[in-house]
Amino acid sequence: MDSQPQISDKPGPLRIIGHAYRTFTRIVDAELRGLGFAMSQLPVLTALRSRKQLPQAELARVARVEQSSMAQLLNRMERDGLIARAPDPTDRRSRLISLTAQASRRLPEGKAIMDATVRIALQGFSSADIERLGELMQRVSENLERAAAERGL
Repeated sequence: MDSQPQISDKPGPLRIIGHAYRTFTRIVDAELRGLGFAMSQLPVLTALRSRKQLPQAELARVARVEQSSMAQLLNRMERDGLIARAPDPTDRRSRLISLTAQASRRLPEGKAIMDATVRIALQGFSSADIERLGELMQRVSENLERAAAERGL
């Protein structure tokens, strides 16, 4: 008797989720480019929209990226006129990041693009389907977050 697990040609749920996310990102990113945004900037844009000014370290924590990656992203965003940096009055070594007026004006259009793409993704789903999918995805996320924390990641 062979104890090897059977390899299925059918993709598993996490592979499907990954594929769906990459496709979603491709669609949204293409449309956001017309506004001067990129999908990778959304965590920064939304964090600054709600909190007004944040230091780079906090933005890196919110976006769950390394400080060096955040620094590169912020440099591009500053070059593109989306953010401004100002000295932190409580810490001379730190600078506070805020949205420019230009970025703030464009954010509602960016949100509309995201919302429209979500509606496309969930076409044909009932409210109960959407609620259940959200619950299941929350469980997947919590399981992975717990595993990451256990590994010190």
